Amino acid sequence: MKPSIPKGTRDFSPTEMVKRNYIFDTIKQVFQRYGYLPIETPAMENLQTLMGKYGEEGDKLIFKIIDSGDFIKNAKDSLGEGFNFASSGVISSHISEKALKYDLTVPFARYVVQHQHEITFPFKRYQIQPVWRADRPQKGRYREFYQCDADVIGSNSLVNEVELVQLIDDVFTKLNVPVLIKINNRKILSGIAEIIGEKEKIVTITVAIDKLDKIGVDGVNKELQENGVSDSAIEKLQPLISFQGSTLEKLNFLKQLLGNSEIGLKGIEEVEYIFKTVDSLGLNTAKTELDITLARGLNYYTGAIFEVKSNAGTFTSSICGGGRYDDLTGIFGLPNMSGVGISFGADRIYDVLNELNLFPESVAASTKLLFVTFGEAEQNYCLPLLAQARKAGINSEIYPDAGAKMKKQMGYADDKKIPFVVIVGSDEMLNGMLTLKNMTTGEQAKITIDSIIEELK
Repeated sequence: MKPSIPKGTRDFSPTEMVKRNYIFDTIKQVFQRYGYLPIETPAMENLQTLMGKYGEEGDKLIFKIIDSGDFIKNAKDSLGEGFNFASSGVISSHISEKALKYDLTVPFARYVVQHQHEITFPFKRYQIQPVWRADRPQKGRYREFYQCDADVIGSNSLVNEVELVQLIDDVFTKLNVPVLIKINNRKILSGIAEIIGEKEKIVTITVAIDKLDKIGVDGVNKELQENGVSDSAIEKLQPLISFQGSTLEKLNFLKQLLGNSEIGLKGIEEVEYIFKTVDSLGLNTAKTELDITLARGLNYYTGAIFEVKSNAGTFTSSICGGGRYDDLTGIFGLPNMSGVGISFGADRIYDVLNELNLFPESVAASTKLLFVTFGEAEQNYCLPLLAQARKAGINSEIYPDAGAKMKKQMGYADDKKIPFVVIVGSDEMLNGMLTLKNMTTGEQAKITIDSIIEELK
């Protein structure tokens, strides 16, 4: 059998894993600096936990798990031999009660409700785990990928939104990626739906607008028409889709447009607070923008919404996003528990850093020092020195095959991008002065193990 893996999944080489861990470690450090604590939830959830939380299109992308045991046979027996099982649409209820998690937010809401008596609110948590979506694989879009989430739940304060903008800025400043943080508010979108006379079609409108970058204005209008939004409402929507200007100009435009919408004005007020506070505090490198067309297709968002895009390179997909959800825990029996969170797409961030060549050179080398020897006696001499270097905190290894050709040992160091090599022969054993070679510059020096450790530390 020719070995292969499912489409939309990937193997990661040691070099790739070191780079991925650099991303995870950077994000984790910032999360912890802002007071977020780690949790983990299972790879699979009960199907009813996930279904109905992501909108109709999101629900279609949930990977359902066939129950263990002979459930397919039992289901066929109960439905009859002539029943068209594959096309009936009842497969979920008969053989699947579990699913791979689609994101980290809904499982987090379930976790909060289940553990509410153990939690101190407001509860700030982060999670770095894989999620799965039955999506069509393409560049930047995978069926299995990691999310890095930070959420605070149990607080209505907009200070949390401001803090998340600062957190995003800190992460991408550390990664040296220039980004644009787009901000909007679902209340503004609800106000728009209200003033164009399609209040009940808010989900349809937001799902369509969310695809503006992919299918363009004509595609959005066509989708709205196909989903029953009136021509007059679509016509009223056009100035919003096409409006250009500064954040202040957009706010003034919205205030005039939504003057008769209470919920719309509330959204404007919230957005205005976020922008004013962020501007007064200042950001390191990130830019911010009010994007009236930003919708974020997930149904559970109710307030501020965020989307982050790289300001450099050709990668156009979102690399981070999130928003405010007022009652996601209410579905699980704990009402009036507002939360807000963001999710970093580690795989997409990896692609951006790769394209822009932003991974530090030191990241590629997990081993800093390699001992190479001319024979078994030299290898035995080096083993205590190797232990000494490791004890001092220097990532070190020894070429295991004693007496291997020097070219082969040095090639091993080159292939693994090990920056320093200690060469030990009979002379080095005799006088205790080791040959340290800098693999980048080619320079060599006779030096003691203590001096090597001091220099590399």
